[in-house]
Amino acid sequence: MLSLHPMRIVGFIFFLSAALFSCKEQSLEGKNTASEQVVARVLDKKLTALDIKKVLPKYNSPKDSALFTQSYIKQWLTGELLLHQAEANLSEADKNIQQELDEYRKSLLLYRYETQLVRQKLDTAVSPQEIEAYYNDHAQNFMLKENIVKVSYVKVQKKTSNIEKVKKWYNSNKEADQESLKKFCIQYADNFFLDNTTWLLLDDVMKEIPLHDYNPELLLKTTRQIELSDSTFNYYLNIVDFKIKNTPSPLSFEKENIRQIIINKRKLTLIEEMKQEIYNQAKENNTFEVFSTK
Repeated sequence: MLSLHPMRIVGFIFFLSAALFSCKEQSLEGKNTASEQVVARVLDKKLTALDIKKVLPKYNSPKDSALFTQSYIKQWLTGELLLHQAEANLSEADKNIQQELDEYRKSLLLYRYETQLVRQKLDTAVSPQEIEAYYNDHAQNFMLKENIVKVSYVKVQKKTSNIEKVKKWYNSNKEADQESLKKFCIQYADNFFLDNTTWLLLDDVMKEIPLHDYNPELLLKTTRQIELSDSTFNYYLNIVDFKIKNTPSPLSFEKENIRQIIINKRKLTLIEEMKQEIYNQAKENNTFEVFSTK
């Protein structure tokens, strides 16, 4: 390997990076340009400035370019050294990877073709009726693994003006009070969630409201409204509905999950139909032969 003093290497990298940075958008002409200079070597393998230029991102300064270049050279050297070590220590049988490469190429081509076919032909529209029917037919598969809730909550700094009105608004079902609460939250709240028709994971809510001293199941079964405070914030929580883990999950909570299940099933069916169609056409056209193994 090239033996250079470490300080010379660093200096050369900064010089090289500056050169690459300045000519990143220019064409290379002739055989003796700076971009064709060999910057590292492992046995007969060489890394040139041109190789680095091909992968060098567009940085705003030569310093950033130098850091990338230094890291890239080290990675290249390490990779080539490991490859040389593998070549030297593996048996000929272990190094014979052509069959594996052929299998990988085959799998990759099939995957890309199937992906293209799915993109062109897969129907991704799923009606609410299909989702509900799947839910009813597979209800036993939809059991909650976590507690979920429908809530509204507000997190607001204690020093906020008009904070005394929040309690009145968040306890009220009047549309005007809810609208006032929404306007207040947009302007003053550090965090809030007012869509109490949407199911949320209780654990996610507890990340916003300090409920860690509460037993989750007991809290849900005994409490509807909670007001808490710490040294900085007041917290207001209104629990509208809840479901305990290990009980049936509501359809509205599973809709997107079921939609993806249905689409994935269609995808698998489409691919199997494609395979069968290709096989049938080839058989009809005498494209293949099967010989007796006896």
